[in-house]
This record gives sequence, C-alpha cells and structure tokens, in this order.
Amino acid sequence: MTKTNLLDKYPVYFLEIAKSETTFSSVDAIIDFLKTKVEAHPIATYIATFDHYAHTLSLADHVIDSEIKNAKNLIFCFGKQLPNTKILAVRPRSIGVSETETEFHIALMEAPNEQLTVTMQEWAKELRNA
Repeated sequence: MTKTNLLDKYPVYFLEIAKSETTFSSVDAIIDFLKTKVEAHPIATYIATFDHYAHTLSLADHVIDSEIKNAKNLIFCFGKQLPNTKILAVRPRSIGVSETETEFHIALMEAPNEQLTVTMQEWAKELRNA
C-alpha cells in the first residue's frame, strides 16, 4: 500500500489492484469480503455501505472522473474506548472501494490506533489473491 497525505493533511493509504490480480469481479464482491472481515473482528462493528457513485451521480452538478465506474464505502467502527470527546472526530472508519476499467482501488485513512491501521491494510492486501 502507498501512504500519501491527501490534500496535504489526511493520511491515506491507497492500493491499486489490477483485475487480473484478484478473483473479485466487482466492487460489491469486495465490499462483501471486507464486511465479513469487519464482522469477524472482535471489536469492529459494521455500520453501513454507502454507494458514493450513485449518490454523486444523483446530484445535478456532479463531477465524477470518467475512469471511475463504481465507488462505495464500507463504514464501520473499531471504537473500543471513548477516552475523550475529540476521538469522535476520527470515527467511524471507512474503506473506499472504487473500480475503473482495469483496476480496483482501495483507500483508507490512517486510524488513531496504529495496529488497527495495520489490520485494515492487511484486509486490503488480501484482495490481491490471484
């Protein structure tokens, strides 16, 4: 995975997977796989799947990169503690899954807990399975 500071401030990890490198054939299949990872995790809770592509497309003045064919976010939370009120600003977590003609792109923001960031990266890397 590649780490970047999106817009010079958000620590984001990004993984590009060629469709020839995976047995997954759609964004929905990838979301379903990641949802099983969340549901199997001892402290994670699945919240929702957001169809970002459909939402953006429904807006009259939408802008969507012409290469993007589909885009959804898996929303979940690792929240085991509420040590202060500010922690709510970085919860819940989201893993974005988008599709182009030849690739799937996985994007996630760094979590406050380093081990949970590693966990999300491991889930994403398992998608490259061919």
